[in-house]
Amino acid sequence: MTQQLESRRKAPKSGKARSMVVFVHGYGADGNDLLGLADPLAQHLPDTVFYSPNAPEPCVNNPFGFQWFPIPWLDGSSEEAAKASMARSILALNAFLDAKMKEENIEPEALALVGFSQGSMMSLHIAPRRDRAIAGVVAFSGRLLVPELLEAEARVKPPVLLIHGDADEMVPFEDMGRAGNALVAAGFETYGHVMKGTGHGIAPDGLQVALSFLKDKLPA
Repeated sequence: MTQQLESRRKAPKSGKARSMVVFVHGYGADGNDLLGLADPLAQHLPDTVFYSPNAPEPCVNNPFGFQWFPIPWLDGSSEEAAKASMARSILALNAFLDAKMKEENIEPEALALVGFSQGSMMSLHIAPRRDRAIAGVVAFSGRLLVPELLEAEARVKPPVLLIHGDADEMVPFEDMGRAGNALVAAGFETYGHVMKGTGHGIAPDGLQVALSFLKDKLPA
């Protein structure tokens, strides 16, 4: 049975949802970690409903947070355990998206994913493998997993915005270029923004670029 994800919801400022943004948090965090981004975004996206689910597993390294999958070099887990965990999380996150779109009467073309770190890895992985293309993916400080499989496994090609700090101490800045190269080679509409002097986090300029992307890709 697919695990149901717990989530917080921020209602659209207009009172009527015409689009949806789902935040996908990083390793060891929870849905509340990114939900605060809804406040500045909602000022410019009044018809957007925001969700920020918790990942399905307690984090090995932070029992107060959650993980989409364990990270062997951080927590000593095995590669097999990480792959099995990610497979379960993919099912859970896709089921969550389908359920919330149905609840809000939102079509995939009006859904965007905004991920951070491990949440970006999840977002970049599932979006191309869904049956219908979503409006777009914003990936902060992440990486593209198994880039060599992207072209063969992609069923749809939603637009992607990659944002990364050039001083990231957790996920190397070079991973942004690797992801961008793979996405472009596979035919994705791909954009990038470098947050100068920023470590593993979200700087104001990065959030502004993300907002511009969301305003452009989500229905007015």
